Amino acid sequence: MRSFLAILTVLVTILGFWYVACIPMNIHEAANQAQRAGEQVSPESTRERRGIGRLALTFKNPDLWHSVYAQDRPQLPAPHQVGVELWNTTVGMVQKGRAFSKRSLLLHGWITLSATLLGFVLGTILGIVLAVSIVHSRAMDMSVMPWIIASQTVPILAIAPMIVVVLAAMQVDDLFAKGVISMYLSFFPVVVGMVKGLRSPGKMQLDQMKTWNASRSETFWKLRLPSSAPYLFASLKVGVAASLIGAVVAELSLSQNGGLGARLLAGSYYGQTVQIWSALLAAAALAALLVWAIDMAQKVTLKRMGFSQ
Repeated sequence: MRSFLAILTVLVTILGFWYVACIPMNIHEAANQAQRAGEQVSPESTRERRGIGRLALTFKNPDLWHSVYAQDRPQLPAPHQVGVELWNTTVGMVQKGRAFSKRSLLLHGWITLSATLLGFVLGTILGIVLAVSIVHSRAMDMSVMPWIIASQTVPILAIAPMIVVVLAAMQVDDLFAKGVISMYLSFFPVVVGMVKGLRSPGKMQLDQMKTWNASRSETFWKLRLPSSAPYLFASLKVGVAASLIGAVVAELSLSQNGGLGARLLAGSYYGQTVQIWSALLAAAALAALLVWAIDMAQKVTLKRMGFSQ
């Protein structure tokens, strides 16, 4: 109950700030609409209104506050406008029998989810393989690890179009191209987490394995790998969120195939801010769902392994 109340308090606070922020963000358009409708606006000149700040215009026209929540293309849409758009593009589409039409967020969400899961699986496999190699080989640790860290300094927005062009020239499927970009972001936290986890056993534990005449592989399977499980799941939560970001960024370059990234791009082209915000919240909800799924798998797995929760 305490957790629920804390979450509810934070949510109500965010919504409150959001509604308040809509007033100064949309006040200029509200003043223009009121003037065209023949209402009294202060100041009356459009040029004068552009010359003063948003807050000043807001306090000069308190009668216009209610109108900022009913604009078709607001600079900052109100929460209820985004909620209506989310409902219409998900449940509303299902009710109309158009669940996978081009306007449905369910279709775009599925496209993004497919690329996210592919990139996440590839990134997890690559991260675990690299982590095992780094822990068991000093040469890999000294040579590869710095390059892995340096790879994350390259902005994904700069490298994603190049990856798309190269893979397109090789006639690689677009889904795999998006998966590669997602893998680029998701493998790094897995590498770091697994390296930390595989090195977590203390010297006394390693010495004890030696007294039992355990081989290197037995030490890995029976000590290092089980000890790394909590670190692995923690890094997977970060990795799956990073994979989703990679998929969305990739869809900005492959917008013709749909996805939440394509939805964001289309909304920015046509000034549909409500569409942009609905796609953003859909992506956030999808990320939260994926992290929750990994958290549930973590609790079940660690409980069976005997870790205290």
